[in-house]
Amino acid sequence: MHANFERKNSDRESRPSRTNKITLEREGELYDAILDLLREVGYHALTMDAIAERTHSSKATLYRRGSKSELIINALRRQKSFNMTEINTGSLRGDLQAIVLRQDDSQMERTSQLMRGLAVAAHANMELLRSFREYQLMLELKEMSRALQRAVDRGEIMADNLAIDYIPHLLIGCFVARTLIDHLPPTQEFLIPFIDAAILPALHTHPPT
Repeated sequence: MHANFERKNSDRESRPSRTNKITLEREGELYDAILDLLREVGYHALTMDAIAERTHSSKATLYRRGSKSELIINALRRQKSFNMTEINTGSLRGDLQAIVLRQDDSQMERTSQLMRGLAVAAHANMELLRSFREYQLMLELKEMSRALQRAVDRGEIMADNLAIDYIPHLLIGCFVARTLIDHLPPTQEFLIPFIDAAILPALHTHPPT
């Protein structure tokens, strides 16, 4: 992908232009490359020089689009999301499994790499953390909230179950901890059994009426 990106855009950046604008296609390629580089080298090594070299852009072109953190935020904002169709399988177990299955193993690994790339930076720049949450995690958080409310409405779990508020933390925490503890990327094979072993028992679920 990187080689194709470089060949495709090296001439484009070197041509003189009467405007500072770039095409939407070129903008998308630029932001995709920024996130790829962030996954590879982390936030601190993601310098404007590194971005310029990877994308065959001039630093002047980059700075016209913002600082390093602004470029990352804009890249997160424009990144295509997953399937936006609301999940409703008829059971909490099915809904949680469907949320996990929305991303394949390759996509989950890329998301995990992105989270690691932003983890250190988030301590110094909370806007990056807020942007990651808004543009990467909100879909999952909203779907989990809907799934839990449907389970309450169906009678699968009690409305006053104290574990309800912690389910997103459990599932996302497991996603992150997979790499920290096992030095392996999160996978569907790892996360699906976690639902049965940890999440559903915490909720004391029973079949819907």
